[in-house]
Amino acid sequence: MIDLAPLVRRLAGSPLADWANGLQADLNNRLEKGHGDLQRWQAALNALPVLTASEVDLVHGLALEGDCDDSTRHQLHDALMGLSPWRKGPFNVFGVHVDTEWRSDWKWARVAPHLNLRGKRVLDVGCGNGYYQWRMLGAGAESVIGIDPNWLFFCQFQALSHYLPALPAWHLPLALEDLPPNLQGFDTVFSMGVLYHRRSPIDHLFALKDCLVKGGELVLETLVVTGDERQVLVPEDRYAQMRNVWFLPSVAALELWVRRAGFIDVKCVDVSYTTTDEQRSTPWMRYQSLEHFLAPEDHTKTVEGLPAPMRAVITARKPA
Repeated sequence: MIDLAPLVRRLAGSPLADWANGLQADLNNRLEKGHGDLQRWQAALNALPVLTASEVDLVHGLALEGDCDDSTRHQLHDALMGLSPWRKGPFNVFGVHVDTEWRSDWKWARVAPHLNLRGKRVLDVGCGNGYYQWRMLGAGAESVIGIDPNWLFFCQFQALSHYLPALPAWHLPLALEDLPPNLQGFDTVFSMGVLYHRRSPIDHLFALKDCLVKGGELVLETLVVTGDERQVLVPEDRYAQMRNVWFLPSVAALELWVRRAGFIDVKCVDVSYTTTDEQRSTPWMRYQSLEHFLAPEDHTKTVEGLPAPMRAVITARKPA
């Protein structure tokens, strides 16, 4: 059983205390219902060797160092490979380099200079396997809760947490809709790579705002297109082979949406195209990746003939 008592203690006396008190029962219930592959992924977690990290680097990446012989390292490699495909990373764990599909460290390098997370209670919505949660701790966050209903990502987080048990980071297999309304308990809320999957992006922005304390900060990263505040792309069917992409606004339109949702101090701090160096197939993620989703003769377009992936980072604040 995953013990959430440390999280409950951490949130005691905060606006999140009542919510935290019910999390253990909720998690146990969800684990009991589980997922078809959960037993296989749990077996991979059970195969992780006993190792102790003598050095932990969450500032320059995610790297754990410590005594580990070749036989143990091979066991560690096989256990982590049993949790493939790995999307977000990379991770360097006792000499095993988990070369993930995404160079998430590149995105973090674009986002982090615009943040001050020191002493902040952070919520990461759609956190994936938790890579950014660890980096947020490295940036000084007081605690980080990540939510994502994907069970494989949950298990991947548990694999890293196995070697970082004392750090105040928790992954909950929840969607944003599973949170109580009007929590108002987090200093900073991240939503990275989520908005374009939402059928109602404005509702998503309101829900993010409800999670923030007054004066709290939103960090929003999503796909965008070029154009003025009236420009929004709605794919007819797929976008870069993804069926669940609904709205790709221009930066100006996105800023307008964020303001209409009641945020202030809205700023676009980064815009960048995703390259096939940043997102690609690897031995740890053997399925198709970005190079297969772009037009072979013109990488400025997707295979559907739409503009190639471009991402913007928006920061904003909830009024005090």
